[in-house]
Amino acid sequence: MTKRHLNELCELLAQLDTAGEVRSFLQGLLTDKELGEIPTRLQIVKLLKEGASQREIAAQLGVGIATVTRGAKEIKSGRFKALKLDSK
Repeated sequence: MTKRHLNELCELLAQLDTAGEVRSFLQGLLTDKELGEIPTRLQIVKLLKEGASQREIAAQLGVGIATVTRGAKEIKSGRFKALKLDSK
């Protein structure tokens, strides 16, 4: 993926006004498997920010430890600071 294509995707997502519009867009763009992976990765970030261990998260969500470790590295790099991630 080129930087230009990623920017285009981000700009299109920013144009959407409601969660329903975002859902419809993503359902049209992604396979069911891909669509399922995104919320799982968000849960990884949320659980890490809540203080859960990487092994607990991997077991709870049924993902590999490497996937959880990647989320931890992204948090340490400063990503997700602007997001308000509540547990629901």
